[in-house]
Amino acid sequence: MPLIHEPVGDGLTRVWEVGDVRFHERTPYQEVLIGTTAQGVSLFCDGERQSTEASQLVYHEALMVPALLLAERVRRVLVVGSSEGVASRLAVAAGASLVDHVDIDADAVRACAEHLPYGYTPAELARAERGDGPVRVSYADGWAFLAAAESRGEHYDVIVIDLPDENTDPDAQHNRLYGTDFLARCVRLLAPGGVVTCQAGCPTLWRNETLRASWRRFREVFGAVLYFGSDEHEWAFLSGRADPVEDPGALVARRFAERGSGAATLDAEALLGGCTPPRSLRVGGLNQPS
Repeated sequence: MPLIHEPVGDGLTRVWEVGDVRFHERTPYQEVLIGTTAQGVSLFCDGERQSTEASQLVYHEALMVPALLLAERVRRVLVVGSSEGVASRLAVAAGASLVDHVDIDADAVRACAEHLPYGYTPAELARAERGDGPVRVSYADGWAFLAAAESRGEHYDVIVIDLPDENTDPDAQHNRLYGTDFLARCVRLLAPGGVVTCQAGCPTLWRNETLRASWRRFREVFGAVLYFGSDEHEWAFLSGRADPVEDPGALVARRFAERGSGAATLDAEALLGGCTPPRSLRVGGLNQPS
């Protein structure tokens, strides 16, 4: 049975046993593997777990639901990355009439639709590639797509950044899409009351460098920053609004309770409990972002 050794921190590796390999190919951008693990059908890119059948909805709802509630409206959504297509589906379910989904890797997106039991089906993806329906899929670099959208005067209520983990590889093109310059470009595309959201790393002490950097960037760029730490996954997520919002965590929990939600893995209590950032981010000290 093939093994995937996934780095999870300095000197730490997680080993995945993978059977029933359904797709394994090096695309022009990354090595993509889809196979079965103890968590069901699973997606790996460049040796890192991106999603699994057992946990993908917990992850994607933690990414999307707080942001959708923080936004003043959900009509137009931009998704950058997210090759599985789950984020696009959740946006439509939340009421979006238009979802622009941009991903640089057409081979990965099509493999996910063909082999994953979640996200786009092949028929759904074909319609989205044609722009037939609320979802429009474009295969392009996210940076270039946003530049073109800005030149056209486009605006979005929610912008979702769902990419492989930020890393220290100087040749990893997706790292640009975590930086303050990219976040500032996202802000220029927001409609009033709009929100930008992304996975921001892990709060665990020995692997929290990405979270600390993301927290600093979001606080530099946005007037209001909402932290959400999943209570059933290892990831933290940040959402930002350009305008100040008093107690955004309480706001999203109240809106969840008042409006109801189709969320399967979150409730108002989980939202309220997960919106307190780790102490190291709140009060400074050894792990405070510099």
